[in-house]
Amino acid sequence: MATTNPTDPNKIRLTGENSFIRFSDPASNQQTTRSSHWRVLWSPGGAGHVLFLQSELTDNQVSIYSDNIALARWLQEEIETFLYPDFADLSTQVIEAEFAKKGDGVNFWTETVESDDDVIALTWHDFMEPYMLVVPAGTNGRAHGVYSCFIPARKAQLTINGELASGIVTTDRRGDKDSSSACLAWSETWVRP
Repeated sequence: MATTNPTDPNKIRLTGENSFIRFSDPASNQQTTRSSHWRVLWSPGGAGHVLFLQSELTDNQVSIYSDNIALARWLQEEIETFLYPDFADLSTQVIEAEFAKKGDGVNFWTETVESDDDVIALTWHDFMEPYMLVVPAGTNGRAHGVYSCFIPARKAQLTINGELASGIVTTDRRGDKDSSSACLAWSETWVRP
C-alpha cells in the first residue's frame, strides 16, 4: 500500500501571523489605508512583531513599527519585496514599539502598537467563516508558498492617536470562499524551495 509523504519538501521561512486591513474610498475605489501586522514565532530574522502601515493618516508615507529591527528588515527583503514593494524600502526608519493583543477572534480582535509618539489600534469584527489559504511554492511565478488560516472580517477600524482612518472594508472571493480586505491571518507559515 502506497503512502503519501506527510511533510512539505520546502524549507520553512517563517511561522506566525500576518493579519491585514486594507481600506478603500467607496466613491473612487482607491485604497486609503494598507496595513500588514506580523506576529512571528520563528524566522531567520528571529521572533517578534512588525507593523507596516501606509495611510492618509501617515500622509501616504510608509511607517514601520517593530520590537525586532532584524525581523523587520528580514521581512522586507524576504517577503514584502514581492507582496507590497512600498513596504520593502530598506531606507524607511523602523520605529521601536511595543505590541499587545486582545479579543477572542470570534466577536472581535484588536492589535495595539505603541511607540514613543504613536498609539495605533487595529480592530477586526463581524467575522465571516474562516478558511485555509493554500498557495504552494512556485504558484504565480513566486518561489514562496504560504499556508494560512484566514478569518475575514466585514468590518474593521484603524486609529492612530485616536484619529480614525477613512475608507471601508471591501468583500470579495478567494477561490470559492467569501473573503474581505481585512483578515486575521493566523497559523501562517511561509515556505520556499
